[in-house]
Amino acid sequence: MEFVHKPVLLNETIDCLNIRPDGIYVDGTVGGAGHASVVCSRLSAQGRFIGLDQDEDAIRTASQRLKPYGDKVTILRDNYSNMVSDIRKLGITGVDGILLDLGVSSYQLDTAGRGFTYREPAPLDMRMDQRQQKTARDIVNGYSESELFRVIREYGEERFAKNIARHIVQARENKPIETTDELNAVIKEAIPAKARMTGGHPSKRTYQAIRIELNHELEILEQSLDGMIDLLNPKGRLCVITFHSLEDRIVKNNFKRNEHPCTCPPDFPVCTCGKKPRGTIITKKPIVPQEQELKENSRSKSSKLRVFEKI
Repeated sequence: MEFVHKPVLLNETIDCLNIRPDGIYVDGTVGGAGHASVVCSRLSAQGRFIGLDQDEDAIRTASQRLKPYGDKVTILRDNYSNMVSDIRKLGITGVDGILLDLGVSSYQLDTAGRGFTYREPAPLDMRMDQRQQKTARDIVNGYSESELFRVIREYGEERFAKNIARHIVQARENKPIETTDELNAVIKEAIPAKARMTGGHPSKRTYQAIRIELNHELEILEQSLDGMIDLLNPKGRLCVITFHSLEDRIVKNNFKRNEHPCTCPPDFPVCTCGKKPRGTIITKKPIVPQEQELKENSRSKSSKLRVFEKI
């Protein structure tokens, strides 16, 4: 199956990156190169593009799609948490724009064997990097009831987390839970029939929670944003597309802290902490998809774009 991922908020993101033809741009989640190919098309021979992804299929696809742009493109298989060191290794000291399109790609969701989707029977996998040993199956069968409850409640914001955790532990006493349809059956059993009638598929929040835990998505995001802002040249921009409230909150709070880092009490006449603003938030409110995009791509529904510009 071909790696197809319809890029969300494409025009808005490209506009917000403020692309300079001779600039250096990084996509930390290059995926199927949807955003990347437009960025590359705006670059002159002096421009440079670096794309990172931890997914082997994404690397193969992006390399193929960006081939026409020749030497100005570098594709690296790595997690964006290593972006700063990867860029430094290339001899680059600063970049003019960075893009992160978080979450799961359409390709990963639609390739049943990857185990990201609750809509198809498949082994419980959910690894974004297939070199990783641990899978979703290990979490479902190995975590204690209290650990499962924490993950499902915190990362899935699931109100029936306690019940789901208890049902998982009870079910696996008979035999390990190996597949998506087995897990779906357990979750369905744990959620009252009335509640299952609203709010989409009953497994949605639990799958999100397990995926975030397995791939350390929130910790990586939290730990990476400051380094990315460091990497930007003056007037360089960091554009981040999120798909759920947990990611969005991390980005929003980070951008706020970098715009107003002063920790002095509000009644201090002069700042004594010495912490200086590192840039400006360009998007006072996040940019969300227009009606046309929502019609064409239902998966764009929860997406939000936030943009920070370095001083």
